[in-house]
Amino acid sequence: MDNLLDKAGSVRNGEELDLARIDAFLKTHIPHLDGEPSLEQFAGGASNLTYLLRYPERDVILRRPPFGHKAKSAHDMLREANIMTALKPVYHYVPTVLATCHDPEVMDADFYVMERINGIIPRQNLPKGLQLSPEDTRQLCLNVIDKMIELHQVDYQAAGLANMGKGDGYVKRQIEGWSDRFRKSHTPDVSSFEAVMTWLHAKMPAHDVATCFIHNDFRFDNVVLNANNPLEVIGVLDWEMATLGDPLMDLGNTLAYWVQADDDATFQMMRRQPTHLTGMLTRQEVIDYYGEKTGYKVDNFDFYTIYGLFRLAVIIQQIYYRFYHGQSKNPQFAVFGNMANYLEQRCLGLMAKSTL
Repeated sequence: MDNLLDKAGSVRNGEELDLARIDAFLKTHIPHLDGEPSLEQFAGGASNLTYLLRYPERDVILRRPPFGHKAKSAHDMLREANIMTALKPVYHYVPTVLATCHDPEVMDADFYVMERINGIIPRQNLPKGLQLSPEDTRQLCLNVIDKMIELHQVDYQAAGLANMGKGDGYVKRQIEGWSDRFRKSHTPDVSSFEAVMTWLHAKMPAHDVATCFIHNDFRFDNVVLNANNPLEVIGVLDWEMATLGDPLMDLGNTLAYWVQADDDATFQMMRRQPTHLTGMLTRQEVIDYYGEKTGYKVDNFDFYTIYGLFRLAVIIQQIYYRFYHGQSKNPQFAVFGNMANYLEQRCLGLMAKSTL
């Protein structure tokens, strides 16, 4: 089963850490941490960076903001750690936070260290060697959606998380905020999205359907599966965007990444999780299942679907803006402008068919 487990690799150039200082700090804050650690890094990292510190007797995970970023609100590591600590007793899929640090003598940025949940992370494709029948694939899919529903049903006030959001008006704040972020990151080779933004402003519900604790990036590649029982979810990762908000907005975000088997070739190229497999629910089936399980009214979900696609387009455009202006050299980002244009076309197509 070891070949199925998610693995770290060597640390990327320019993202090295001062291991001696970190080790000294951790040994004063985490009991029974002995020996000399080695340092590895996990793939990804367009947002916060994730490292693996391997001690002789245990592995721990370190999370820090990207190098060179100064926007504190976007990468507030201590907020993320506080959320995880508060949530853990009522939502046990959260990794245990072991230590937090905001000492510039140890590192140039705030960071936290958490336990490693060793298991399978379903990325673009399931790991080689993991073959699931259509029936098992469907059960895995339902199990993952159930974990999102379970999060939305957490008593956030009892968990001490009532101060982690701004209350009612979440939908309006998101539409205005993402519209503003798009306009600030627009480049001349990408469409204006004005028709999409106008539609979202005009069609947004007057009130949030509820206020609950939402993840804001709930995807298959943010869950950990039990290597001995790959249908079982044992961990949920990446809490940097978690907040109090509208649960249907959270589901809309999730569906933006949900590329299904009958989607066109361009959307298939953007797929980051194995939602194309035979047995996976379609987007409409996910919406229906979520509504049935929660009791929320989901009979016309167009607004939330289009919002999710627009938000994804803005995230892609923000990355592309840095590439376009020479702030990022990663050649993978060269196609992101085309991806943003494609997502606008998806939005416009859905808007044309919508009965809202």
